[in-house]
Amino acid sequence: MKHKLSLIFLLLLLVIMSGPSVSAMHIMEGYLPLAHCLLWFALFLPFFIYGVIKIRRVMVEQPTQKVWLALSGAFVFILSALKIPSVTGSTSHPTGVGFGTAMFGPSVMVVLGTICLLFQALFLAHGGLTTLGANGFSMAVVGPFVGYGIYRIARRFGVNKKVAIFLCASLADLATYLTTSLQLAIAFPDGQAGVLGAAMKFMGVFMATQVPIAIIEGLLSVVLYNLVSNYSKEVEVFSA
Repeated sequence: MKHKLSLIFLLLLLVIMSGPSVSAMHIMEGYLPLAHCLLWFALFLPFFIYGVIKIRRVMVEQPTQKVWLALSGAFVFILSALKIPSVTGSTSHPTGVGFGTAMFGPSVMVVLGTICLLFQALFLAHGGLTTLGANGFSMAVVGPFVGYGIYRIARRFGVNKKVAIFLCASLADLATYLTTSLQLAIAFPDGQAGVLGAAMKFMGVFMATQVPIAIIEGLLSVVLYNLVSNYSKEVEVFSA
């Protein structure tokens, strides 16, 4: 009965967070100058290559965890597809990377997050290929690594695992949008206040919607953890 209520809660939160679809995934196709697209892609690529190595290692050494890899990827895909229009050329939405980050670490989520971004850009008209490096760096690199750091620190200080997962998911979401704000500010600095001033303005607009979204994402991640815990003992794959 308890896991059924958790499932109902999960579905209700997904419905509440459903927003109108727009042609954007963080930063939409063609919005960044070419030089910026190349720079962010160059910064993103090493993390992706290492992530591919890491995910292959998990699949070879822990073949029973393939289903949880798929679940983590599906969670990212579903949550990141829920859009709320925000700053021009971008949207607010949950990222979904915290759950998988707590399970497998940040490197694996670089690959899963990138796959989701690529599929949405190609088939759902959300985002684009030119901004894949920038969006991948913010959502699939910065988000998971910040979330994982928070998760490990919380567990080290004896914080309950559910609370640690909540913090991981919520702060990974916020870190993603702080990075997006900086990316937009570098591309479009304020005429008087410069990059820092523009970043503060972008952050101010984003945070109005992103703070409650991050909190809800944290709750969704905990609900999913509860469901997984009820159905499988293999949930011990979660980081200590």
